[in-house]
Amino acid sequence: MPEKVDLYNTSYGNNETEVYSEIRRETYGVDLGQTSWVSREELAEIPRAVQINASSNVLEIGCGAGGCALHFAATFGCRVTGIDVNAHGIRAAEHSARSRQLTERVHFLEHDASSRLPFSDEAFDAVYSNDAFCHIRGRLGLLRACRRVLKTGGHLLFSDALVVNGALSNEEIATRGSIGFYIYVPRGENERLLHEAGLTVLQAQDTTGQAATISQSWHDARERRKSALLKIEGETNFEGLQRFLACVHTLTAEKRLARILYVARR
Repeated sequence: MPEKVDLYNTSYGNNETEVYSEIRRETYGVDLGQTSWVSREELAEIPRAVQINASSNVLEIGCGAGGCALHFAATFGCRVTGIDVNAHGIRAAEHSARSRQLTERVHFLEHDASSRLPFSDEAFDAVYSNDAFCHIRGRLGLLRACRRVLKTGGHLLFSDALVVNGALSNEEIATRGSIGFYIYVPRGENERLLHEAGLTVLQAQDTTGQAATISQSWHDARERRKSALLKIEGETNFEGLQRFLACVHTLTAEKRLARILYVARR
């Protein structure tokens, strides 16, 4: 069975290394320090879906290196709080906020979202999360926490790339889960949990195709820079990440593992 491999510490710890910036630009068309399946088009759609404007106070769950939060703050003038369990990601995010002079509008906090969110009731106009909910234990509790910190009428958006849509082998599950803790859910489970948490589902959009495209592009961009990456990651981790990305592509291209984007309202 595949051994665990490191994606997040490597990516966030080398956030400003040029080879990783090149890979992100080639994979996504824009470099925001991201490690997700969010396309450039989806990135532009998120603010509209959750109604972000200059007066908004926004929470991002699983902010990673902070690129998305900083992009929204710089583009719309809103305030954004980003939380992530990964210390390397938070340090990279804080460094980027200082270098871009956005510390008055963007705040980052190292926090495990499976525990109580350290914010008051109805603190945020919007909450969003890009491909992070699948890493967090206690989905129903997390959704209830999102409802608690949202203002009445506020919106939640999250994407889940681990919606089971077909047959998966134990080897495929092990490879797909080799970069960390994951929760797989059957089709319809997120809608059920959103309803149980007291949120109204507005949208459940299948974005599996874009995950297939991004995973292939990411894999290929890394392969073209193999010699440089081997010096940073080592052969075991490099090959492990390539297997992971190839597995994501296979499962999403064959639509056996779906990525769904959910929008809900409090």
